[in-house]
Amino acid sequence: MNCNDPRALTNALRMPDSLWAHTATPRVDCPPLRASVNADVAIVGGGFTGLSCALHLAEAGVHSVVLEAAEPGWGASGRNGGMLCPNMKITPAELSARLGTEAGRKAADFSIASADVVMDIITRYSIDCHADQGGWLVPAHSPRALARLENIAREWHDVQAPIELLDAAQMQARLGSSVYYGGLRNVKGGKLHPLSYARGLAGAAAAAGARICANSAVRELQSDNGRWRVVTPGGAVLAERVLIATNGYTDDLWPGLRETVIPAHSFLVATKPLSDNLNGSILPGGDVASDSRRLLLYFRKDHQGRLLLGGRGSIAEPAGPQAFAGLRAQIKVLFPQLGEVEFDHHWFGRICMTRDHIPHLHEPAPGLTIALGYNGRGVAMATAMGKALAEYFIGHDASVLPFPLSEPRKIPLHGLRNQISAVAAAYYKVRDRLETV
Repeated sequence: MNCNDPRALTNALRMPDSLWAHTATPRVDCPPLRASVNADVAIVGGGFTGLSCALHLAEAGVHSVVLEAAEPGWGASGRNGGMLCPNMKITPAELSARLGTEAGRKAADFSIASADVVMDIITRYSIDCHADQGGWLVPAHSPRALARLENIAREWHDVQAPIELLDAAQMQARLGSSVYYGGLRNVKGGKLHPLSYARGLAGAAAAAGARICANSAVRELQSDNGRWRVVTPGGAVLAERVLIATNGYTDDLWPGLRETVIPAHSFLVATKPLSDNLNGSILPGGDVASDSRRLLLYFRKDHQGRLLLGGRGSIAEPAGPQAFAGLRAQIKVLFPQLGEVEFDHHWFGRICMTRDHIPHLHEPAPGLTIALGYNGRGVAMATAMGKALAEYFIGHDASVLPFPLSEPRKIPLHGLRNQISAVAAAYYKVRDRLETV
């Protein structure tokens, strides 16, 4: 089956409508699994983590099979804002407090280098995804937020992160918006077309020797005489190791795993391509931005001059265009020079949150590894995680992993997560507003 043939996707999960789906490079050939095959590693999930792991394994001559329920990049990997954000939401001091000094520093170093891992892959494999490492801004929405960001900058400076402080005038010059009080800029940040990048990763991995199987949802994991049997509707993979890399779309494939993380929806809108004058006045240097709100707003321009704005959406999936009205209104507040804004697209994706804001690595059974929970920073972090996991599988040395292996822990009252998340969102929204008063 060729995934470029629309008939091949009949009765399968189709790529959701989005700006990226309309402007991406073509799908790669990705026949579903239709037999029982052997592999060194079976990878469940064709997002950035799984595809990066498959690519780096293939570079070392290790054969993997990627099993994706839809097509590569179908989940959040192909629907996010396409922003490279190379340091974590929590600070190096918080990392050390939670993981220990040495492990905390390793995690910080990993996040700092994550965007460079992405750019290296794109360069080496000539992936056409409009990548640009033009910088990442964190604008302060209030004076109190600016003070927090100044402390954060000092901590990241201590571990050699390339972060600079900007005053209000400098931030306004880079944003084209006067509503912020200054903030941070990480020179390693950047942007890309996420669906084209996912497809490029899939193509590079397949060319290097990995097998990428679309429309191959994994139904069962079976332990089979020291190996794993990974069962899909059309076949099975018998492998020494299995990687589960399903992130926000984690289900009950491994008992209890769904209850260890919190899925959340991120909504996005995109304008029509801006005029030359407006394009030159908004994010003129090509930066991307995600502000200091607890319920943050993030924004960037695409390669055709559209302005994208994203933020936390409803707990439930959106019922229609009205669910995006708040973002459409917010874009006019940030950039009043736009006047009457015309929008091209609106869409959403599901991210994966953890209680401690740290990605989780688990190994609940011999030969079974789980990686998930990028907390909205998955473009760079998941790609780099896939590389680290490949190194671990090749060398059998857990010290190469950026985060310690831990036991999966269910979140208390997980069944009430929607209600709890709604209350938390309302609380954070009030706090964000009060800080601006």
